[in-house]
Amino acid sequence: MHFTINGKVHTAEPDIRASLLDLLREHLGLIGTKKGCDHGQCGACTVIVNGRRINSCLTLAVMHQEDDILTIEGLGSADDLHPMQSAFIRHDGYQCGYCTPGQICSAVAMLDEVRKGWPSHASGDLTDIELTDAEISERMSGNICRCSAYPNIVDAIREVSGREVSGLSPAGREVAGTDA
Repeated sequence: MHFTINGKVHTAEPDIRASLLDLLREHLGLIGTKKGCDHGQCGACTVIVNGRRINSCLTLAVMHQEDDILTIEGLGSADDLHPMQSAFIRHDGYQCGYCTPGQICSAVAMLDEVRKGWPSHASGDLTDIELTDAEISERMSGNICRCSAYPNIVDAIREVSGREVSGLSPAGREVAGTDA
């Protein structure tokens, strides 16, 4: 089987039962994508396949013949970070770092969804989507951060989206799903 991963063609013959996550981590050594719950509940394993974010633990590797797969390793490097990676650092959105690769992949794909005009459950206007904190929270709800860095993550996403970061401190902001 052939996969294009981070712009490079890879050949592998995965076990028919292997998840895409296991192919990436165990067979190709791309360990940036994390195995969290392995049940599609935490989003730590989020990657971008053909432009759409997916939980790589919930899909079989054999389903992705010829697909274009982007992992955290493909977004940027230590010397040339993706703007979302830089924003996560500036806003302390990474905290323990375990969920960070999935959060960043999800955030990058989420902003693309917004640019394409795809509404979410929280979208108030289906023709002009305002990227509010509630909108970002809803769109990122598939990614769990055990450190509760949600306000920082929202600030990072807001910065990359080209909007101003709120002047409120992270602890003073309300973001769905946090105790802040």
